[in-house]
Amino acid sequence: MAAPGRALPSAARSKWDIREEVWEHLEASGLAEFPRPVRGRIPNFKARKTLLVPTPRLRSGLFNRIVPPPGATKEMLRRCATSQGVRDFSVPVGLDSKAQVDLVVVGSVAVSEKGWRIGKGEGYADMEYAMMVSMGAVQEDTPVVTIVHDCQVLDIAEELLGDHDLTVDYILTPTRTIQTNCKRPKPQGIMWHKVSSEMLGKIPILKTLRCREKQAGKDVTLQDEQPALADTNRAAVSDKKVMAAHPQPRAAPGSAPVLLPHVGRDPVNPKSEGSDSITTVFLGNLPGSLRVSQLKSALRELQVVPAALKWQGAQHRAFLDFREQEAAHRALCSLQGLSLGGNALRVELAKSQRNKGQGEINSHK
Repeated sequence: MAAPGRALPSAARSKWDIREEVWEHLEASGLAEFPRPVRGRIPNFKARKTLLVPTPRLRSGLFNRIVPPPGATKEMLRRCATSQGVRDFSVPVGLDSKAQVDLVVVGSVAVSEKGWRIGKGEGYADMEYAMMVSMGAVQEDTPVVTIVHDCQVLDIAEELLGDHDLTVDYILTPTRTIQTNCKRPKPQGIMWHKVSSEMLGKIPILKTLRCREKQAGKDVTLQDEQPALADTNRAAVSDKKVMAAHPQPRAAPGSAPVLLPHVGRDPVNPKSEGSDSITTVFLGNLPGSLRVSQLKSALRELQVVPAALKWQGAQHRAFLDFREQEAAHRALCSLQGLSLGGNALRVELAKSQRNKGQGEINSHK
């Protein structure tokens, strides 16, 4: 049998002989993947690319990695590819993930041969790409592909594009493969000045990313928090004296707070403040079917490493203990917007009582 990657000898061999040799080698070398045996099939083999699936409308995160159960049947694999399958058989890929995306596939309503793309008008594909840039998952040379019908390839004026719009490098249609050679720069991250408070409220993971980028010293002022707009809004409801007394812009209606509470300062139990205290993060709304091993797996994916995990699955909650306040602060950021088993988790600092343990647990009933 020829070594993998080298041409098979062809002399005195029929097509069937070659098939048998390939099937035999894939099985004997352990390269074959489900379904087995590979004889009589187009073989699946190891070292395939991993498919990362965007979460619908970014409700519970950026994307998930589907993890089929061991020995999954063909029917089970089909189920894994459905929205329900993503909820049941996937692991969230957090912002701290080291995932490297080699190819991005996006949908389009219309696209030009120059690579200008028009989506359905809600900006989710542009946002997904910008978030991948922010987490280091894509690079400038990562190809972007769209698959459309020939009738969707149209002339589009470049003036219609904004600096947040994602362009494409390849267009696949039923009859053509078009290389656009597009030179227009792709988004280099989240353009916060174009994000509204309404969008921030719809996409929980954006709050996490905004929190982190603010901590890093970046300007994360939202579209409706721009100084000029804030001044205009204040002028409509306040006179100049009030404006002078309160110079900072008010939070836009519906906007979520960005600053997290000071992690170690407890108004009920001030003694908990200090480097020696344990800071506890509360996780609520855990699905009844969730196992502690699944929660631990999700925490590992998000690089959240507590000193201790107190599991109370029957009460649909868990507590994460951290020895360092900063670690608890990072965990709060990382876990915001996390969804497991179709449930969006409730994530917040635990309410400390004087009698830690039972008092703390009772406060979250």
